[in-house]
Amino acid sequence: MSTKNIMIVGVGGQGTLLASRILGNCVIKEGYDVKVSEVHGMSQRGGSVVTYLKYGDKVYSPIVGKGEADIILAFEELEALRAMPYLKKGGKIIVNTQQINPMPVIVGKADYPTNILSTLSIAGDVVALDALSLAKQSGNMKAVNVVLIGVLAKSSGIAYEKWIDTIKTTVPEKFLEVNLKAFDAGYNI
Repeated sequence: MSTKNIMIVGVGGQGTLLASRILGNCVIKEGYDVKVSEVHGMSQRGGSVVTYLKYGDKVYSPIVGKGEADIILAFEELEALRAMPYLKKGGKIIVNTQQINPMPVIVGKADYPTNILSTLSIAGDVVALDALSLAKQSGNMKAVNVVLIGVLAKSSGIAYEKWIDTIKTTVPEKFLEVNLKAFDAGYNI
């Protein structure tokens, strides 16, 4: 199998690291070699968070360069726009339509960009969804990450049951029911 390159991008506190653990654990169970690199940025203050995840028969480096990402899993529109140069031709962007104002917008020094989804569609296949609403319907607005993993899982070629098993072994018991509902919400969209 050729190496698959995935970027998970979001804002601190959105659960990008849990999403990368679920994805990484699932592809390990499929027998693939996996490398993960996390770039936390200013995650404690709502700053950008990027995780690179590569998997395949043999992976030597976790870093995804510009034009190499098969999939960008974006937890927020502006983060998807920032990651767009990393998408390979014919790649896919799965993006939550939530907009979280970065500090320059909050303090009035910049405007939040408009028409982001239109711009993203130029780069590749875009799946845009209101993952925040689906997470709320599942029982917890913080489950956006698992809603998005569900969307990614649907086209991954990995069996649904393997994803469920991975969530059960990765997510703490007290959050399991909500996360299983969130995964199904994304998977069935």
